[in-house]
Amino acid sequence: MKVAVVLSGCGVFDGSEIHESVITILELCKNGAEIEFLAPDIDQKRVVNHLTSEETSETRNVLVESARIARGKIGPLGKAKATNYDAIIFPGGFGAALNLCDYGVKGSECDVNPDVERFIVEGFENGIPLGFICIAPALAARILGRRATGLKVTIGNDPKVAEDIRKMGASHVECKVDDCVVDANNKVVTTPAYMLAQNISEAAAGIGKLVREVLKLARK
Repeated sequence: MKVAVVLSGCGVFDGSEIHESVITILELCKNGAEIEFLAPDIDQKRVVNHLTSEETSETRNVLVESARIARGKIGPLGKAKATNYDAIIFPGGFGAALNLCDYGVKGSECDVNPDVERFIVEGFENGIPLGFICIAPALAARILGRRATGLKVTIGNDPKVAEDIRKMGASHVECKVDDCVVDANNKVVTTPAYMLAQNISEAAAGIGKLVREVLKLARK
């Protein structure tokens, strides 16, 4: 199994959530998958000092920052083809809602990075299983909500985000932190992770289940 893990930077407030990313990598390795890391080669929408939670005036590149998590082995999303992979997973973190799309700014009327949209649509249309963690299911709803038939996703139980997901054309399913929602018809799997998790152990339970379900769909 070759799985693409699409990152959005490095750090919960302006990039990929590091715990979620590392848990995803670990679970994929434990299940025998080969991982390739991808990220869009664009500037971050904002840069946050994670010690103070304050926004700074720095400029950082999403691909360069994502390379921190990937230990340098990562490629630009713009040059990748979804059909080269058996599955695709998007960890969460606010970068998914700022850099991959701008849901964090515009809500349900958000725009999506063109390379991200192309990659997800290509995967969906070719029956490649897609996993979305934490806030990333909002990205799935925006891109696939009106393409897929009866798309079901979860971000846990946040009523505002759930309503936005419905506005984008998908159905929201409430889900516990240690579980995931499997839309087998559309081959989309989602889990709340740090939308609900109070610690890394709770996040790991749901992400581990998501990884196993994504790989199960890929084997079919």
